[in-house]
Amino acid sequence: MTPDELDTYRKGRAYDLVMTSTVNGVEYSRASLADIYWSFGEMLAYASRGTRLVPGDVIGSGTCGTGCILELSLVHGEEAYPWLRPGDEVALHVEHLGRLANKVVKGQPLAPLRSS
Repeated sequence: MTPDELDTYRKGRAYDLVMTSTVNGVEYSRASLADIYWSFGEMLAYASRGTRLVPGDVIGSGTCGTGCILELSLVHGEEAYPWLRPGDEVALHVEHLGRLANKVVKGQPLAPLRSS
């Protein structure tokens, strides 16, 4: 979608586009991008205080809609919204913009702490 086509969805600080997040195909969150509190310009201005943002940097805007896995599991139970495990697929979708999906992989073990 081109910027001028996207402009038809402008509402307030953002755009009235449905955003969803799923884990292994199960919807965890749904919201409208128009409901964000801070615009992305404001978030970038805040994130760049005292540092330099460059192409390729990733800026996360936080949770939307129903909240994070902790909030969901406290309200609905960990069986309904389990914590992420290696092999899980997390997908984020914004209507008219696209979908981003990634598999959770096991991280490297932490190095032991050294005492001084």
